[in-house]
Amino acid sequence: MNQNKVRTRFAPSPTGYMHVGNLRTALYAYLIAKHNGGDFILRIEDTDQERYVEGAVDVIYNALKLSGLKHDEGPDIGGPVGPYVQSQRKHIYREYAEKLVEKGEAYYCFCSEERLESLRKQSEALKTPFKYDKHCLGLSKEEIKEKLDRGEPYVIRQNNPKTGITTFNDEIYGTITVENSELDDMILIKSDGMPTYNFANVIDDHLMGITHVVRGSEYLSSSPKYNRLYEAFGWDVPVYVHCPPIMRDAHNKLSKRKGDASFEDLIEKGFLKEAVLNYIALLGWNPGTDQEIFSLEELIEIFDYRKINKAPAIFDIEKLKWMNGEYIRKLSLDEFHELAMPYYKKALKKEYDYKKISELLHTRTEVLTDIPSQLDFLDELPEYSIEMYIHKKMKTTYEIAIDSLEKALPVLKSIEIWNLDNIRDNITKLIEEMGIKNGQMLWPIRTAVSGKAFTPGGAYELAEILGKDETIRRIEIGIEKLKNEQ
Repeated sequence: MNQNKVRTRFAPSPTGYMHVGNLRTALYAYLIAKHNGGDFILRIEDTDQERYVEGAVDVIYNALKLSGLKHDEGPDIGGPVGPYVQSQRKHIYREYAEKLVEKGEAYYCFCSEERLESLRKQSEALKTPFKYDKHCLGLSKEEIKEKLDRGEPYVIRQNNPKTGITTFNDEIYGTITVENSELDDMILIKSDGMPTYNFANVIDDHLMGITHVVRGSEYLSSSPKYNRLYEAFGWDVPVYVHCPPIMRDAHNKLSKRKGDASFEDLIEKGFLKEAVLNYIALLGWNPGTDQEIFSLEELIEIFDYRKINKAPAIFDIEKLKWMNGEYIRKLSLDEFHELAMPYYKKALKKEYDYKKISELLHTRTEVLTDIPSQLDFLDELPEYSIEMYIHKKMKTTYEIAIDSLEKALPVLKSIEIWNLDNIRDNITKLIEEMGIKNGQMLWPIRTAVSGKAFTPGGAYELAEILGKDETIRRIEIGIEKLKNEQ
C-alpha cells in the first residue's frame, strides 16, 4: 500500500437508513480521495449489534451505487486490508486492546452495572458529566487473573491521565485543546467481546491506512480520546475533517425519528440523484464562486475540504426543488420522457400522446412527483366555477366568454386533421375576424377544456392532447355552464 496515497473511508452503521448527513460524509470522503488521486474505502461498522437492521447493508450498497460514489475497496469487492466488516475483525481489536493493557494505557474493569448506575446517579445529583472513577485500575495482576479465571464479566477501558492537556488539530475547527481531567476512561472492548465504535474505528483507520478521517462535528469531543490511542500505539494521527451538522431549521437537526427524508426517500419523491448529490455537496461547503450546478466530475476537480464551513447547514427543500428543476431542464426531451412515463401510467387511465405531454411538462417540472397533479384534468373535467372565465388581464367577461366559445365551436368542428398547427391557424384566423384580443378567445377555451386556473400548456396544446371529440364536448359543457348562470 502506497504510504503517500490519500485514503479516505465511509464507515456507516447498518441501521437501515441512509440519511442526508451520512451521504454528505460519504460524498466529502469520496471527493477528498478522488481530488487527490486516492482511494475511497467502504467499511461496515456493525459493532453495535442491538442497532443492526436486517438488509441494511444492502441499503448502503444501493445508496452508494445510485449516487455514483464507487468505492475502491469494501466488503463486496474485497481489497488488501480486509475484512471490511467490523464484526469479522473481533480478534484484531482484542489483540490491540491487550497490547494497551500491557503498556498501562488500558485496564480490565469488572464493575457491575449496579455500581456504574450508582456512579451515574451521583453525577446527576452533582450535575456533573458522568466519568468512571478508575476503581478497577488499582487491581493487581493476581486479582485480575482470579476474576478472569472465575469468568467474571468485564470490559477493557482506556486509561486516560487525570492531569495535563491533549491538543489536536481539525482542518475545519482548527486547534482544539482539552483538559485531560475531562476525559472519561472510555470502554474499548465491551463485555460481549465486541469493540466499541470509538476503539474499532481508530484501529481500523490505522490498519487500513486511512489518511483523512471525515465525520460529523459531533465526534469532535471524542477526538482527544482517539488521539491518545494513536499516541499510545505510536501511530501517526490522520488528518481530521469534522463537518458541521445539517439542520432542518435553526434549532433542529435532521432526524430519522422526526420523519426527515433519507437519500432513498428523496429519489422516491421524484428528485434526480445528480441534483440531490449536487445539493448535498453545498450543505456546508462553498467553492468560493457563484456557481451552484456541478457534475460529480466537476466536484472532484474543484473540491477543497478547507472550504468546508464551521456553521451548521440548513436543509432547504425549496432550494433542492429549484436545483432539481434545473437538472430536469438539462435533460434531453427523450431522457425526461423516459423518467416521466411511469408517472403518466400511474396518473392517467386513458391513452394520450405521451410525448406531447412531455413536451409541455419538460420545462415546467421541478420534481417528478409533481407530474400527476399537473395532469389531473385530462381523464376527467373537474368541477369548476364559471367565475374562472373572468380574467382581468385577459379582459374577459361572461358575455365575451360565451361569444368566443360559441364562435370557436363550429371552427373546431370543421378541422379535419386535428393537430397543433391546424388548431392554432384556425383559431388565430377567427380571432382576427372577430377583432378581439388573443386572451379573450384563448382564456375561455383553456378554462373550458381544463377547468383549471393553472395548466402545463395553453389552449392549443391542451386541445391537441385531449383530441377533437373531447375538446368539443368540454367546450359545449362550458357554453352550457355560462348560459345557465346568466
